[in-house]
Amino acid sequence: MSVGEHLAGASDAQQRDEGERLDAAASILALLADRTRLALLDRLGRGEADVTTLTEACAAPRTSVSQHLAKLRLAGLVGTRKDGRRVVYSLRHGHLRRLVDEALHVADHQIGALPPHD
Repeated sequence: MSVGEHLAGASDAQQRDEGERLDAAASILALLADRTRLALLDRLGRGEADVTTLTEACAAPRTSVSQHLAKLRLAGLVGTRKDGRRVVYSLRHGHLRRLVDEALHVADHQIGALPPHD
């Protein structure tokens, strides 16, 4: 294999890796594009919570909250632990909390709650 062929192969691998990375990011952002899931992640950004607490925090029906939590768990965005009979949810990544915070901060600017900032 020539040096040129080796470099071309490496470039193809980098493009595939970047494509996978973009696909994963798009999937995460798609999950965040739901009001209830965004509310759940915002609440979990402040600490662990059970389904009852999360239902109250996002003012959605319990069955809906449970379904959204299942999607977030399957996507690897939230984790669970047992506390007696209760299941307690938490964010799996601090980066996710920052992403949600930034999205809400941009929303504040959009609705005029904060002055524009570059």
